[in-house]
Amino acid sequence: MNTLVREMRGAFAFIERNINLIKRYWGWELVWLIYSLVNSLAVTYIGAGMERISGQALDTQYLITYLLVGTLIWSYLSVIFYSISEMIAWERWEGTIEYTFMAPVSRLTHLVGTTLFAIVYGVLRTLVILLIVASFFHLDLSGANIPGAVLLLLAGSVSFVGLGILAAVLPLLYPERGAQMTNAAAAILLLISGVYYPVEILPGWLQVIAAASPATYVIKGMRACLLHGEATRALISTVLFLIGAGIAVIAMGLLIFHRVERYAKRAGRLKRSG
Repeated sequence: MNTLVREMRGAFAFIERNINLIKRYWGWELVWLIYSLVNSLAVTYIGAGMERISGQALDTQYLITYLLVGTLIWSYLSVIFYSISEMIAWERWEGTIEYTFMAPVSRLTHLVGTTLFAIVYGVLRTLVILLIVASFFHLDLSGANIPGAVLLLLAGSVSFVGLGILAAVLPLLYPERGAQMTNAAAAILLLISGVYYPVEILPGWLQVIAAASPATYVIKGMRACLLHGEATRALISTVLFLIGAGIAVIAMGLLIFHRVERYAKRAGRLKRSG
């Protein structure tokens, strides 16, 4: 019991540390919030302008909601991915990486604290963007299955936690270019996951790769819930798949991270920065 309490306190300490980092770099947080907000508005206005662009009568309300769902869900999932995958880079930037990795705190506790912060921060950030965008457009979600959408989003969060842990290995293994590699990984996920368009329009070989992205199933399921009112029972198989795949990826990520961490300590890669 004492061990559990100690680990919980350790996890909360990492949450508190991340909150303090946001306070310290609030200017950058504001910049990225504005960037995400403007990007969401720009993409949504593409849907609003499609009727004029194409010269054809279109259901612009449907297009607006379709694009907005993809944009907001990707904004949320990418926050989780970056918060976890960049935790090593943040440690190096702050000059605390050696202290953190040599401290008597399990890496699982470190990752749990970072993950909980990422989920809460991602939800709050996405809600702020949604509220502001909703003031620009009339969003009709009267027929949406909100509980099903929340369930699907939570299941997708598990999968992206696993992807974030796997990506966090890159900055640990490659101090000079690991952070850039995580950005490249996120860009690939953005391309193949159907954020702004159906996956079915991609080339066949990219569709095969898209099937491996959890975001593909989350975004498709969220659109089914919010645009078509898909019943929760129809989502159970997708939810179970996302949770199962997420647990498997998390387990694999923890194993790989542990081994790479041991190698980085032996090779003296912790303190190096690039």
